[in-house]
Amino acid sequence: MPLYETLADAYDWLVPDALLAPAGSASAFAPALAEVRAGGRVLDCAAGTGQLAVGLALRGFAVTATDAGPAMIERTRALAREHGVALEAEVCAWEALGERPWADAFDAVLCVGNSLTHARGRAGRRVALSSMAHVLRPGGLLLLTSRNWERLLAARRGLEVDEQLVERPGGAGLVVRAWTWAHDREATHTLEVAVAVLGPGGRVSSVSERLPFWPFTSQELDADLRAAGLLPAASTYTTEAERYLVSARRPERDAPGAEGGRVAGGAAG
Repeated sequence: MPLYETLADAYDWLVPDALLAPAGSASAFAPALAEVRAGGRVLDCAAGTGQLAVGLALRGFAVTATDAGPAMIERTRALAREHGVALEAEVCAWEALGERPWADAFDAVLCVGNSLTHARGRAGRRVALSSMAHVLRPGGLLLLTSRNWERLLAARRGLEVDEQLVERPGGAGLVVRAWTWAHDREATHTLEVAVAVLGPGGRVSSVSERLPFWPFTSQELDADLRAAGLLPAASTYTTEAERYLVSARRPERDAPGAEGGRVAGGAAG
């Protein structure tokens, strides 16, 4: 089964309550997008099941949603229909962004939900970020969120069980994460996410997904953005933060020799 196909079934159990509805998800990012004009073009290039993309469309942005998982995009389209908004939704991995007719097209690109960690190491991150830079207009804004991998690398937990049940329309579920850490950070690490869903009569069903990931530090992310031809602008990173938001810009004029701005397909995803 393709990567991320079963994750679509588990995804909404993993999204924080405040971000589960499109309006709440868009509100969380509204301050960071305040400069983007009404009707501006926005790409959510790690759309998941579409809460943020649909929320931004409800706010009047012209939204394109992409994700590497077909099941994710189907759910995004269904959510858009449910809320009566029009958006473009396509199955598209990061390396394929340059193959679409989107060069210089977007006022803002969002890569949120800790997605970048699934790009294959430093080289994969840089190509992914270069692809995002390619579709940004000069002066355009990139917003990216990440776990604080420094904290997780220091702890290197094995099994993690959430402290409370997650309530969703389908019932209550318990999220369990099993981490496998490689000795070399450029090697493949794995995270298996399982959700035990409690049903009527005490019956339990489960959904799970095994995900590869490549952790990075905030300093490495800063260097990756610059290598992709982007200029880091702001970050909410602190040593205590569990997750943080980074913003960066494509320069009005690309620097000679930069990897970003003009890529022709690369490889990431």
